[in-house]
Amino acid sequence: MKKIQMVDLKGQYEQIKERVDSSVLDVIQSTAFINGPEVHSFQKELEEYLDVKHVIPCANGTDALQIAMMGLGLQPGDEVITADFTFAATVEVIALLQLTPVLVDVEPDSFNIDPEAIKKAITPKTKAIVPVHLFGQSANMDAIMAIAKEHNLYVIEDNAQGIGGNYHSKDGSVSKSGTIGHVASTSFFPSKNLGCYGDGGAIFTNDDDLAHIIRGVVNHGMYKRYHHDVVGVNSRLDSIQAAVLRAKLPNLDAYNTARREAAKKYTAAFTDQEHIITPEIIATEDTHVFHQYTLRVIDVDRDALAKHLNDNGIPCGVYYPIPLHSQKAYLDDRYNEADFPITNQLVKEVISLPMHTELDDEQIDFITKTVIDFVSKSVIV
Repeated sequence: MKKIQMVDLKGQYEQIKERVDSSVLDVIQSTAFINGPEVHSFQKELEEYLDVKHVIPCANGTDALQIAMMGLGLQPGDEVITADFTFAATVEVIALLQLTPVLVDVEPDSFNIDPEAIKKAITPKTKAIVPVHLFGQSANMDAIMAIAKEHNLYVIEDNAQGIGGNYHSKDGSVSKSGTIGHVASTSFFPSKNLGCYGDGGAIFTNDDDLAHIIRGVVNHGMYKRYHHDVVGVNSRLDSIQAAVLRAKLPNLDAYNTARREAAKKYTAAFTDQEHIITPEIIATEDTHVFHQYTLRVIDVDRDALAKHLNDNGIPCGVYYPIPLHSQKAYLDDRYNEADFPITNQLVKEVISLPMHTELDDEQIDFITKTVIDFVSKSVIV
């Protein structure tokens, strides 16, 4: 059996090596390293793939989220509601812009923000909602968009883990995740479903005016060289990373299909394991692109399981071990532990198994048997 990787970027690269190598060499020979033709071509191709009017590439996913908020003109003190159970970047940019983060609980089955918790958190200062499509599954955008419309709020989708997923609306329409809210951000970090070989990100929107603002923000606030019309930042996707992304984009659906197939095999192996809760797919299977395959283990020492897997050559991850409301940087007297029962439970139970496009049956069989063997002998009575 080949060595198990949490993410097998080398194996994936081997499948597209010729295209990647030639494209990167072309960039180097052209010396068009910033805002070159590869960036513009990638932008257009991603717009076509997503069926969205505007893709604005930028330097990374965190910048993308921050720039989306800057483009909306949110002001210090404005409240932004987001999920307590997610990576810190989501709340980090809210705090950096001197906005007020409002953390709420998530749903136990999808791990995504709970619309009912959003409703309870709205105040006259609320200006935006940031749903995170966590682990690759779309949040309940029908409910979230309805809440936003009722209260005149912006919706900023954090699509860093969900690119390529479909969302099936109650009206029968199907949209790509990241194209439903007023604006969205994504990350092209190497381990993402669509990842480059460094840092990269993008903002999506169907709003022409907002797109215009954002295009200035990403480039020092300039629309004309040395004319700074808005406060901006320096956040540009470089041409080499765009070349890598162009090589991968035609394969994104196949990559996501491979992840779904691996997830099905994991889930089948864990059937009838009463102390293992497998990821639940909400609606149809194409809503989930399995950026992570995350289990919940019940009445089992999750950290001991993680050590056991590592001791057996199986990498794993705990995403995330500490709720955001308990992180030192985001402590706030407004938060009450009773408001976060699901998050506080999940952080003790979740564990993510290797998930990537190169997983084979032998590896999945070894991983699942190792998990089941430990869990069956380690139940806490």
